[in-house]
Amino acid sequence: MLDTQSGSQLSVSTTAIPASEEADLSDVELRAWRGLVRAYDSLVKRLDAELETTHGIGLSSYEVVCALNGAPDRQMRMCDLADSVMLSRSGLTRLVDRLERDGLIARACCHSDARGSYAVLTEAGRLRLEEARPTHLAGVRRDFVAHFSEPELRSLASLWARVTTLERSG
Repeated sequence: MLDTQSGSQLSVSTTAIPASEEADLSDVELRAWRGLVRAYDSLVKRLDAELETTHGIGLSSYEVVCALNGAPDRQMRMCDLADSVMLSRSGLTRLVDRLERDGLIARACCHSDARGSYAVLTEAGRLRLEEARPTHLAGVRRDFVAHFSEPELRSLASLWARVTTLERSG
């Protein structure tokens, strides 16, 4: 980074500033955190409303049918699907019940584990995904991607990976 007064290069630390766990968040920490939460909330609400209005499928439902579409044989164990779409198991069960009623997915028994079951994408679900996909992609590009340059997107991806590795190592 360039010091605008002296014109010399400044070093920038990439490590977090240590703070006691009891201390309030600093202004910059709070703005960064709230910015992330607000951006996520705003993006999800817009995408959800657009998908629901245009295709009759909310964002969470879209994510479920999308995950199933990319899975082998277009099916996943319920526990793996819950992890994939970042829903609690009970939340996924309610969503799967609704998607099953709408004919977009079906349930199948897991022969290797009588307690487990699979969610399976139906042809109607695949067609709904095919119809909704361009709307989803356009919304993500318009509401998120278009606000950043390619290098900024690479940086964001790297920064998110730094945070999400916590769940894998914790």
